[in-house]
Formats: sequence, C-alpha cells, structure tokens
Amino acid sequence: MDLDMNAPHSMGTTIIGVTYDGGVVLGADSRTSTGMYVANRASDKITKLTDNVYVCRSGSAADSQVVSDYVRYFLHQHTIQLGQPATVKVAANLVRLLSYNNKNMLQTGLIVGGWDKYEGGQIYSVPLGGTILQQPFTIGGSGSSYLYGFFDQEWKDGMSKDEAEKLVVKAVSLAIARDGASGGVIRTVIINSEGVTRNFYPGDALPLWHEELESRNSLLDIVSSASPEPMSI
Repeated sequence: MDLDMNAPHSMGTTIIGVTYDGGVVLGADSRTSTGMYVANRASDKITKLTDNVYVCRSGSAADSQVVSDYVRYFLHQHTIQLGQPATVKVAANLVRLLSYNNKNMLQTGLIVGGWDKYEGGQIYSVPLGGTILQQPFTIGGSGSSYLYGFFDQEWKDGMSKDEAEKLVVKAVSLAIARDGASGGVIRTVIINSEGVTRNFYPGDALPLWHEELESRNSLLDIVSSASPEPMSI
C-alpha cells in the first residue's frame, strides 16, 4: 500500500445541514486524510463565520480554510459598515462568489447555515463550482453518497431541535460506518434565536451498525484480546 505522506490534506468527509422549527443544526465527522493516511482524527470541520452563521467544510482542507477566512474577514467589515450582524443570505452569497470566481483553482464544497431575524434558520449548499442552493436540508462530502435515501425517508418538515440533532448524529454515524474517508468523532452546532450550542459525540459513544467493529483505544487492546492460548503437547 502506497501511503503518500505528501498528498494534499483532504477532508473526505460527511457534512450535514438541517433546518428545524426555529433554527438549524449542522453536523460533521472529524477525519482529515492525506492520501490513505489519517492526518487528523479529531479536526473541527464546522467553522464560525459570524456569531449567527457557521460553515461546514469538505474537500481540500486548505481551500476550505482559506475561503472561510476570507468570508469571515469580509463579513466583519460588512458588520462594521452596517452596524448590525450580516444575514445568512449575505454570508452564503459571499461564499458562492469566492467559490465561483475561483472555481478552476478550488476543490471544496461548503454548507452555510445560520439564523437571522429576517428569515430565521436557513441552510445553503455551495458545492464544487460555486452554485448556491437554499434547501431545507443538505448533505455533502464523500459520505453523503450513502445518505440520500436515508434523508428522503427520515427528514420531515417542522421537526423539533432534539429531533433534528438526533437525525444529524444518526446520519453522520451511518456514513462513518460505510465511508472509509469519514470517521472520528461527531460535532454538531445548533443555531437559533437564543444563540449557538456546540455538542460533541465521541466515536466510542456512537451506535454500531451492520458488521461494524467496536472501537479500540490502541493496537495493544487488539493484540491482548486476540492472543492465542499457549500450545500444549
């Protein structure tokens, strides 16, 4: 197996944004890979843009970080000029503008989510190429391939905050079970009129799905549990 340690850092990822009755829930796994090597098993892929808007990042780690940094800077200037927080739509359109104008150089897909006093909770998807789509829920990253049918069945309009967060955590854990590029822990961000709440779900506390192995703390656990009985003559 060729472990290319010089490959670009890629967040082969599962990212999710879901609206509920009163706000939004964003969720993501935490695995960042470099080729076949896991460069960071506990990265934070949900980045703050303003007090009321966050972005989920997938694709090239460097590209998604630089887009987030630029948008955060422009939104800070925008807030100073207007004297009030930027809306979710403004933040999402800034992400779209940067992604579209640099589409030949960027390899990143983003989900912008937040709450404002004008339109409440909103989710915008900005995939590769810089298209922008406002949706009640959206999924992205390599793990999203396993989740489209699940969301078609499970998502419903008017969910409560707890229902929406449980849906996001379940969906990310399902993707982690099937997608080799997703893994680690699950982080969620809940945004509503009351502010922002961050939650953390460690990998060993997630449900196990079909044929999924229990997590181990180290190789020593595997060796000690699998050691054969001494041979007798």
